[in-house]
Amino acid sequence: MRRVRLSLVAAVCVMPLSVLPAAAAPEPPQQPVFKDGEVQPVYDPAQAVREDLFVTAPVDSDRDGKDDQVHVQVVRPKDTERGLKVPVVYQASPYFAGGNEVANHNVDTELYVPEAPGHRTASGDERVLIANDQKISWEYEQYLLSRGYAVVYGESLGTGGSTGCPTTGAENETIGARSVVDWLNSRAQAHAPDGAEVRADWSTGQTAMMGVSYNGTLPNAVASTGVEGLEAIVPIGAISNWYDYYRTDGAVVAPGGFQGEDADVLAKYVHTRADREPCRASLDQLTVDQDRVTGDYSQFWDERNYLNDVGNVHAAVLSVHGLNDWNVKTRQAAQWYEALREQGVPHKIWWHQSGHTDPLNLRRDEWLRTMNRWFTKYLFDQDNGVDREPRATVQREDSSWTEEAEWPAPGTGDVVVRPTPGGGERGGLTTGQSYGRAVEGLRDDATQTADSLAAAPSSPNRLAYFAEPAGSPVRVSGTVRANLALTFDRPAANVTALLVDQAPDGTTSIVTRGWADPQNREALDRTTPIEPGKTYDIEVAMQPDDYVLPAGHRLGVVLLSSDHDFTLRPKPGVGIELNLERTRISIPVVGGVAAWRS
Repeated sequence: MRRVRLSLVAAVCVMPLSVLPAAAAPEPPQQPVFKDGEVQPVYDPAQAVREDLFVTAPVDSDRDGKDDQVHVQVVRPKDTERGLKVPVVYQASPYFAGGNEVANHNVDTELYVPEAPGHRTASGDERVLIANDQKISWEYEQYLLSRGYAVVYGESLGTGGSTGCPTTGAENETIGARSVVDWLNSRAQAHAPDGAEVRADWSTGQTAMMGVSYNGTLPNAVASTGVEGLEAIVPIGAISNWYDYYRTDGAVVAPGGFQGEDADVLAKYVHTRADREPCRASLDQLTVDQDRVTGDYSQFWDERNYLNDVGNVHAAVLSVHGLNDWNVKTRQAAQWYEALREQGVPHKIWWHQSGHTDPLNLRRDEWLRTMNRWFTKYLFDQDNGVDREPRATVQREDSSWTEEAEWPAPGTGDVVVRPTPGGGERGGLTTGQSYGRAVEGLRDDATQTADSLAAAPSSPNRLAYFAEPAGSPVRVSGTVRANLALTFDRPAANVTALLVDQAPDGTTSIVTRGWADPQNREALDRTTPIEPGKTYDIEVAMQPDDYVLPAGHRLGVVLLSSDHDFTLRPKPGVGIELNLERTRISIPVVGGVAAWRS
């Protein structure tokens, strides 16, 4: 029996290979498909591979003696399991885990006066912050997966499954978000929940960041580090300088709809990591360092100013912002865009007529086409010409869209106008000579809203000046600057300036507005006392805008002190006088003076 068995084995061993069943060749991965400059949907999002991991960030913001860990979820096409390497669209956010109830600061408080006895920092009250963004279920995921991108989500430090501490835009948050880009380019380590090392060997390393609000601000922050591998960013309703989010020219100013919110409130809201004790001291320190007393620019705010490092940016920037966004105001996008343009960074801007929202909710098909072409160019290296197309897309008041070479609109020139007497009711605006040494006054009343004061036919609490009705539409594109000669009867005051549109029937609406603390007239980082009775030159830069005044309407400038919905609200009473002779308002008009006079 043994011989027979051996001979059978031998027979098997010498059987010709040609009669053995052939092993099935591995199926090659589907490669991306391009058409008309856009990558096409050829992958099944339902078959995507999902994995959770933790990326090590080279910072210890919770001071536990260990590097912070960023919780990451990767969603990638199944073909990456067969060797396909794909680029990444990455969203970093502090909001994935929701938020906490946090009291806002009291804004019904007196203004700071240098060396005044008994002054105390504003305390919290019963108001509760509602999140700027809700917990996100990203609508872009399937769209991107089907076109061969991996989608990566990263929880900001101190939130959700990440360690570290939230600091409302400080360097540690930037480092945490950047570490994921480093991991995608094999420069940082990551591990699975069980501790096993995880490598992004499926990634080409070419990465884009995109998001709305805070989720759009982190791309600006990371791009400002110049990190290699970040090829494009799409900041939507995003912050470029946190000082300008919570302060304006020395004034303590709230994001629209969130009166009393500040950097400490937002950090405490997003502080959702499981063990919160390690961050309590740093969060409490935010309350001190943010300085709601003077409103001065400081090292605290300078660390959160990404404009400082715009020279490091090489990622192509597609910026999106609402012209009626009073949460993250238009200055955030305009100043970032201007700085990028001056640096020669590839840039494009979308201005829409809505507020703090995603363009996916407005012009879905055209927006997706624009985003697709941007990513196809900068993540797949396809020369589709998107970088040679008009750089500005602007939605008009009638919901139509225009494409222009650049923004502000080409051909824009400053028109300088002067107020003429009658501001208690309705004074004038003229490009001609001043009317002598006229002085007009107002008295602050923070209980009244700016909208009601602008609409009032007369009021002791505001001054209003209007141009003649426009003979043809007048387009304002850029930043209106009011250079005001003001005298105060007290050592502290808010200053607010509005640009308004008055219809033929007298209906008045606010186009844009700006604020300033006259104690910061010499420098943002320094409070200089006001001497009551002395006249000072105060500039108020309004939020940038792009607005078409219809024919027959009057463009006006309204001056008040406190702005009920945005500034601190002291008790009524401070008096302000405006010297008309020394006051000038500079308005950027497409077509300049000729268009203004037409």
